[in-house]
Amino acid sequence: MKISAIITAGGTSSRFGNTNKLLETVNNKEIIKYTVDAFLSADIDQIVICANKTIIETLQKIFFNNRQIKIIEGGSTRQESVYKGLNAVECDYVLIHDGARPMITKEVIQNTIQTVIDKKAVSVMTKTVDTIKEVDSSGKIIKTVDRTKLYNTQTPQAFEYNIIKSAHEKFKGQNFTDDAGLAEAFGYEVYIVQGDYRNIKVTTRSDLALAKIYLGEIYGQ
Repeated sequence: MKISAIITAGGTSSRFGNTNKLLETVNNKEIIKYTVDAFLSADIDQIVICANKTIIETLQKIFFNNRQIKIIEGGSTRQESVYKGLNAVECDYVLIHDGARPMITKEVIQNTIQTVIDKKAVSVMTKTVDTIKEVDSSGKIIKTVDRTKLYNTQTPQAFEYNIIKSAHEKFKGQNFTDDAGLAEAFGYEVYIVQGDYRNIKVTTRSDLALAKIYLGEIYGQ
């Protein structure tokens, strides 16, 4: 049984600033390296990084000595990048993860692997703790949504390879924002893996302060 991971790194970091957020350092280590190292620690057989072409050369320097890692050019959308990654791996199960989520832990990854082998399609998620309101286009609150059944989606999301590859091929050229939604649209049942509230996506510079705290907790820095 072979397990691969696809790390999405094809964005332009437009909301972050003039630099690519994945190359920002926290405690002297790049965000993308935290992300990849977590998967390496969980004994993933192969990692494919689907990268923005502007950072491929830098990523090659960061990971030059690891044969488990393959760096390819991503697509113009997240869905296209993941599909390119699926065509670059050979595996039975695949985990798909945002490169900008460096707080992912070995324990969550291993739990995801164990669960996907049983359930075939899973998504790491955390239970919603905020009160959620439905609002119309004028800004008026329509109703308060029952949050007892609501969860926030994180990554990794994991699938039996043939399931997610078939789903991508059926919906090729569309713009799904996550792979679990794509699998759901294809008719597959997707199950929850309990996530970690620290597993946030670094999107703006203000997220770096939280990342420094959380990574310090996770790695004892």
